[in-house]
Amino acid sequence: MHETPELRPADPVELGAGVVKRSTRLADGRELIYYDDPDTALGPDRAVDARILDPRPETASMRLDVLTGDWITVASNRQNRVMMPGVDADPLAPQTPENPSEVPSRYDVAVFENRSPAFGPALAQATGDAPAAANAPRGLDDLDALGLGRTRTATGRCEVVCFSPDHAGSFGTQTVTRARTVIEAWADRTAALSQLPGIEQVFPFENRGEAIGVTLPHPHGQIYAYPYVTPRTRRVLESIDRTAPELFQHILDEEQGSERVVLRGEHWTAFVPFAARWPLEVHVMPHRHVPDLAETTPAERDELAPLYLRLLRGVDALYDTPTPYIAAWHQAPVNVGRDAVRLHLQLTSPRRAADKLKFLAGSEAAMGAWATEVTPELGAQRLRDAIARAEEAAE
Repeated sequence: MHETPELRPADPVELGAGVVKRSTRLADGRELIYYDDPDTALGPDRAVDARILDPRPETASMRLDVLTGDWITVASNRQNRVMMPGVDADPLAPQTPENPSEVPSRYDVAVFENRSPAFGPALAQATGDAPAAANAPRGLDDLDALGLGRTRTATGRCEVVCFSPDHAGSFGTQTVTRARTVIEAWADRTAALSQLPGIEQVFPFENRGEAIGVTLPHPHGQIYAYPYVTPRTRRVLESIDRTAPELFQHILDEEQGSERVVLRGEHWTAFVPFAARWPLEVHVMPHRHVPDLAETTPAERDELAPLYLRLLRGVDALYDTPTPYIAAWHQAPVNVGRDAVRLHLQLTSPRRAADKLKFLAGSEAAMGAWATEVTPELGAQRLRDAIARAEEAAE
């Protein structure tokens, strides 16, 4: 890598809340997008990625489980991913002469295509720089058909979302301004990925902690753009069909009248669900129907940033050490159920005590029959108390 790479400006696009978006490409053709904070100290130029990289891997394949109708991705290129590197080898840090990482320039928030994707590496129709994938899915009817030995190419896209250039941390360690920038990036990427041919659902998420299986300590999340509607969402759609189109509003009304509310604002409510599976589980839901982050209003995004940070800091105040979790943004599919499936966050942790984790053993893992050790009402009270402690400590 050149020690002083040539600089070039990326065309800026102004988004909400004063966030500026700048798009470019990495050395192997993957898309890289910078999202600058409204109060950024960064200049407009971005360094060129001067690395010499191997060609991108072939797109993974999917196999149909005929017993369940689920598609299973087989992505052997993910077997050799980097595992918990030190500061000097962090692939998500800004590049230095000593560390030829994935991001050439200093950044506030950066999003790029995953080098070891489960879906993709890209849809040819979106980039124009690759041949069309053979045996690609041919729509939802094709994917719904059952049969032995069915395979398809795992077209789609996987992106990495770097919340900060710092080596360690999580979403919850960011400032309100930075959290708002990440939310703007999530919304922007949801809109863009939803427009790609063949994409049926877009899923932003954050894995936090080694107990979850995180391989990089750098504060980051991911976005998956699937070529199918995910199994969980299919079950949600079935429940809506069996009950009412307004099922999510009924759930929100019920939860807001319960003792399971953890935080409530003008636009969002955080609550422990009535039938929580995990010892720590909390949902965050908007007060009006909105299918995905791309369709939230500026006011909703403005409130979400501090409310979500309060929740995450409370989660970390439950114990003396940071809590492992999965933060999953469930969004409506791109082409079905958009008037019925409501955007919501599902945050779950396997931590059931300071020194105990819940493992998915026989009943949960094999049969999908759950048992929980913590009542949802007690879980909500613990979270409210932890949020209060975190805010008192911050004063």
